Amino acid sequence: MSHITLNPLGKVRQIVEAIGMEVSYAHDDLVFLEHNAFLLQFTGSETEILIHRNIEAAAEELAGDLARLQAEAQSVGLKLTEAGPYHLTPVDERNISLEILEE
Repeated sequence: MSHITLNPLGKVRQIVEAIGMEVSYAHDDLVFLEHNAFLLQFTGSETEILIHRNIEAAAEELAGDLARLQAEAQSVGLKLTEAGPYHLTPVDERNISLEILEE
């Protein structure tokens, strides 16, 4: 029998909302947060989630939000691990290109 890992989207919504933010869009293994400052990526692990910072956002300005997200995640048994930044580029009126950069 194969083992299917379910992404903890409910827990992610809980931690994001606990710090006063919202999930704006979830697709496959990616969860976009409001204002696109952060992007969360499920890893296949039931407890670890990668967190990417938008390259256009100032790291210093996001440090407080990042620390609060990580603390909330820990309180529900999740670990948010910082990963490479990401960049969004409009392709046309309805589509964007997402590039996750190496650190």
